[in-house]
Formats: sequence, C-alpha cells, structure tokens
Amino acid sequence: MPAIEQLPATNRTKPLFSPSDATVIFVLGGPGAGKGTQCANLVRDFGFKHLSAGDLLREEQNRKGSEFGDMIKEYIRNGQIVPMEVTVQLLENAMKSAMDHENKHKFLIDGFPRKMDQALKFEEAVCPSAFTLFFDCPEEVMQQRLLERGKTSGRADDNEESIRKRFKTFEETSMPVVNYYKEQGKVVWVTATAGPDEVYKVTKEKFAERGIVPTSSTTVKSS
Repeated sequence: MPAIEQLPATNRTKPLFSPSDATVIFVLGGPGAGKGTQCANLVRDFGFKHLSAGDLLREEQNRKGSEFGDMIKEYIRNGQIVPMEVTVQLLENAMKSAMDHENKHKFLIDGFPRKMDQALKFEEAVCPSAFTLFFDCPEEVMQQRLLERGKTSGRADDNEESIRKRFKTFEETSMPVVNYYKEQGKVVWVTATAGPDEVYKVTKEKFAERGIVPTSSTTVKSS
C-alpha cells in the first residue's frame, strides 16, 4: 500500500462506485447496541456482505509487509481513530474484492463512519450510501450488556472505565454523523433495548419500507 497522500481514495473527487453499482448501508450504534448480532442476521437473510472497519484495520495491522501496520497498532493502542484515508482505502479494497470474487454488491459497513470527515470522504471517493442503520440503546442497557460480555470476552475494554470513555467518544464523534444523515432523511432508526429477535423483526420491517427484502422468501428465525 502506498503512502497516505498517494492512496487512490485520498485524491479522488468523484465516487468510484455509483448507487447502481453498489448498495452501501452504514451501521452505527453505541458500544453494546447489538450491531454485530443484527448484521449477522441481515447477511444471512438479505445476502449482504458485512464489512467491519475495525476488523479490516486489525487484519491490516497484522498483514505481513503492511506499510501501515505499525501506525495502525499505535493508534489502536492509544484509543485513537486511525487516519480516515487508510480506513476508507481498506473499505474500498474490500468492496472491490467482494464484487470481483464473490459477486456481492450489497454492503453493510459496520461501525463506520465514526466521524463526520470519514462519512464525507467515503461518499466523495468510494460510493454514496443508501442510508444509515442506527441502533439506539440507552447507555445503562449497553453497559450492562458489555459488563456481562466482559466476563467471557477477554476484551480489555469491556470494563466500566473503558466503557464510559467509549460512550463519550461515540456521543461526541459518531452521533453528529447520525444526526447529519437524519436531517437528510437517510437514517433507519431502530430502538435496540429489546431482545435480538424483536430488534431484528423491527429492522426487517423498516428495511421493507425502504424496498429492501430478504433474498429468500423463507428466512431462518434469528437466534
């Protein structure tokens, strides 16, 4: 991968893909809102390709010969957001690969955009989004879920102090993105306090209102 200023996505001023080439749905929600569970359901029933910005960054930092591996490690270690150009380029590469090798043209981009500049850069250089799927959940519910998960997850950030910091970061950097798209009528807002089955039922209903239906008429009940 070239230097940041040489990345194709950094210098492009017209999207690589149009909405007729690819359907992109951003998936946002606070830590513990249940994004991963719901994305898995949507992949299974709707044929989406699930791309996690965090997973792509973790894979890149461990990829042999990666020019950005050490830099990504440093940012993640310090709880900072990796330069948007790198994240946007990794997402673009993953979309291209899925289109070329898996014939996938519908994408759920999970946990992205985390900041306003990421949203604007992605839509400018890669593809305009169809809408943002936002899972809204009170902090006390998310904290309870994360602390419960922390008993078995082994994740260093599933503790009370880290959770409070993650909530604050989400509120300050990601909620402006949600509100920006909400003003454009481009947010599917799902209350995520109920159990996963009920949340998924509502999500499917809201997708249907947007003209997005399961790829099969028979879908497996979510677990």
